Amino acid sequence: MARLGDVCTKGTSNIAQKDLEGHGGNYPIYGASGFIANVDFYQQENPYIAVVKDGAGIGRIMKLPAKSSIIGTMQYIIPNDTVDISYLAYAMEHMNLSKYFTGATIPHIYFKDYQKEELPLPSLDEQRKIAAVLDKVSDLIVKRRQQLDKLDEMVKARFVEMFGDTIYNPYNWPTQQLEEMADIVSGITKGRKTKDQDLIEVPYMAVSNVKDGYIDWTTVKTILATQSEVEQYHLLPDDILMTEGGDPDKLGRGAIIQTPPENCIHQNHIFRVRLNEKLLLPCYFAEFLKHQKAKQYFLRCAKQTTGIASINMRQLKGLPTLVPPLELQNQFTDYVAQTEKTEATINRSLEKLETLKKALMQEYFE
Repeated sequence: MARLGDVCTKGTSNIAQKDLEGHGGNYPIYGASGFIANVDFYQQENPYIAVVKDGAGIGRIMKLPAKSSIIGTMQYIIPNDTVDISYLAYAMEHMNLSKYFTGATIPHIYFKDYQKEELPLPSLDEQRKIAAVLDKVSDLIVKRRQQLDKLDEMVKARFVEMFGDTIYNPYNWPTQQLEEMADIVSGITKGRKTKDQDLIEVPYMAVSNVKDGYIDWTTVKTILATQSEVEQYHLLPDDILMTEGGDPDKLGRGAIIQTPPENCIHQNHIFRVRLNEKLLLPCYFAEFLKHQKAKQYFLRCAKQTTGIASINMRQLKGLPTLVPPLELQNQFTDYVAQTEKTEATINRSLEKLETLKKALMQEYFE
């Protein structure tokens, strides 16, 4: 075993994203989310590893190419001659760096803390063999994710083909406010006080569960609620859940909850939209939310502070929604159902590959 600090050194970057203006060129520079732009300079002559050290994505590991740079929210990890860079990247990915996070508002991670992490250090030939095996599995994972992205693009394209651009509305579909076609309620406030002693523990949907177009079931929390609260807030199949705030580019994101757990309710930062399906189908409306008419409406009326935007109940009820014929909505729903079957097959394959990668990394690095 070797300590991380024995096989690499760290380097810092003082580049801010605002410094990139007027520096167009041929050398890539990266941030926490990946590639940012090509610029006319670089800081690293050779390939290296980058770690997100501040803010969103903290602890994320990236192996990056020669003649490139990173911005200041990341740090360079430069391997020495005793370790293969791909092997080191996988070893660091396997490490539990989260235990070194510090800071409440903006989390940080420091090399001086996590450099004591240990990793097996076989011969360079053995390291390269291990990295090659993990590369094959990782490449397949990337391909599966690309296939899922392609399916999303196909659904978006089919929506525009059938219903037109939502901003210009070339087919002149009638427009109605959402409240005319849906029952919309906010959820239960966590930590509220109640005099009722007869409480039951039920699952509830939090903001973290509602993504852009899907429900994340990774962690479903529970809450104590009264019977009347459960009756008032319980979710039904095909309800749409929408968040009231977050990053401006994700404002008004929503997803269909197709099979809610029994007695599942939702928190107050989520709106539950129960559609009148004689007018508006969940599949059509969930996709409508991803297009520009809805996105621009929410951005115009949202309350915005630094990096955060939010909408209220009144604004959501006023969402101008295109209402094409139900027959067309049904056709679109059928198309999405077919793509979801393909998506389910790809997801099963993806889960198996991710499980395999996890098992291999445990075998190689523990």
